[in-house]
Amino acid sequence: MRGIDALLAVMAQLRDPVAGCPWDREQDLRSLVPHTLEEAYEVADAIERDDPAAIPDELGDLLFQVVFCAEIGRETGRFDFDSIARGMTDKLVRRHPHVFAGRQETTASGQRATWEAIKADERSARAAGEAPPGALDDVPLALPALTRSRKLQSRAARVGFDWPEPHQVIDKLREELAELEEALDHQPPDQRHIHEEMGDLLLACVNLSRRIGVDAEQALRDGNAKFERRFRGLEAILAAADERPETVGFDRLESAYQQAKAQDGPGPGVADAD
Repeated sequence: MRGIDALLAVMAQLRDPVAGCPWDREQDLRSLVPHTLEEAYEVADAIERDDPAAIPDELGDLLFQVVFCAEIGRETGRFDFDSIARGMTDKLVRRHPHVFAGRQETTASGQRATWEAIKADERSARAAGEAPPGALDDVPLALPALTRSRKLQSRAARVGFDWPEPHQVIDKLREELAELEEALDHQPPDQRHIHEEMGDLLLACVNLSRRIGVDAEQALRDGNAKFERRFRGLEAILAAADERPETVGFDRLESAYQQAKAQDGPGPGVADAD
């Protein structure tokens, strides 16, 4: 029996109304959402750590979530694993005419434009007879905020709502930072206004990342990893001097951090940053 067939059979047994697992029988598509998101992040973590043992294990956990959802769909008669796989196959063929339909495409940017045009046509077809689809339709709310911001701004850019040059986005970033500073200086403090201006500043940061070809979500993940690595170095430096972070002042902490930074250097493929 093929691995996928065995997995589907095990899933069906887990959902069996008589002999199945009580927890598995209680689940529905909505209850599986947090588990599916968690497994996707664990796949990303294993890849980031370049752990050859963990990657296939975490991919298996993610695949199980797909199979779980497919089994629930099969029970309700709405879809099953085979229809999911066939739908994905048809979509890939349809969105790659340069591979499967003899259409010539020589650049990645050209292929990307074709891909997005086909997706737009698909959205229009799904909305046939309804109001024309908006440029921002179908961007999932469940995406991480940085990723969703990039997608929203990319969609807006496709219809012309974009700064012509990246340096203009930097000017906008400075403008948003000044507005945040003004909100922070306001007396009495208005936390709601500060919150709003911080959101505008983050939005501008994501827009700048998009314009200069940097994925904001991945850049922040890399920045987090670098900060974590260097802070652990700070802790090691203090421990070697029989000191603890909570018992020394900020100047000592900053000095130890700069020492850890000098010892660490930039991460692989990541530019150094203060």
